[in-house]
Amino acid sequence: MTGWTEYALALTLFVASHFVPRLWGLRERLIGAAGRRAYFALYGLLSLALLVWVIAAAGRAPYVELWPQAPWTRWAPVLAMPVAVVLVTCGAGIRQPFTLGGRKTALDPEAPGFAAVTRHPLFLALALWAGAHLLPNGDLAHVILFGSFTLMAVAAIPAFDARARRMLGPQAEEFFAATAILSPKPLADRRWLRANARELILRAGLGLAVWLGLMHLHEPVIGASPFPV
Repeated sequence: MTGWTEYALALTLFVASHFVPRLWGLRERLIGAAGRRAYFALYGLLSLALLVWVIAAAGRAPYVELWPQAPWTRWAPVLAMPVAVVLVTCGAGIRQPFTLGGRKTALDPEAPGFAAVTRHPLFLALALWAGAHLLPNGDLAHVILFGSFTLMAVAAIPAFDARARRMLGPQAEEFFAATAILSPKPLADRRWLRANARELILRAGLGLAVWLGLMHLHEPVIGASPFPV
């Protein structure tokens, strides 16, 4: 395959993997056959593998420069990625069903957990990851890749919020009052901290450990050093 052909195929399959299961009730039939836990574990592995392929294929695509890489732009992913990874580890399995990676259980407004900080942690993490990598990667293939992910993540937040309003009806105001798109206020709230500090510290620590691992795996896996030079 040529560089552009491989890239187009990888990107098409990645996008298709997120939309095809929603057609014709396919996802529900697969969950019924394999079980929810097995389905989402396998689906997560497939999505991760396709994402790695898309990123690698973008690096092998023909280089068409749209803007040159300035040295300062390499700091953007270095500064953004620890926040993005911590958002993932703190927000995975968040107790609200109207977001990416959320549990299919109703939110308790009296105990919203991490949803009080952000009800869309994985979408914010995706936007941070993609937007920060867009700056230092000004060639056409990477602009398509990271630009698409940034727009998709940003557009998904109001779309999921609108779905929550439709489904919750009169209870929507209580849901939105107990959560936020992004707010640091709970981190200074003693009542919230008493209920959530231990789990938050453990998950944030895991996120920082994962980030350090990703920093050191970036060059051997992706082929480019993440460290500013």
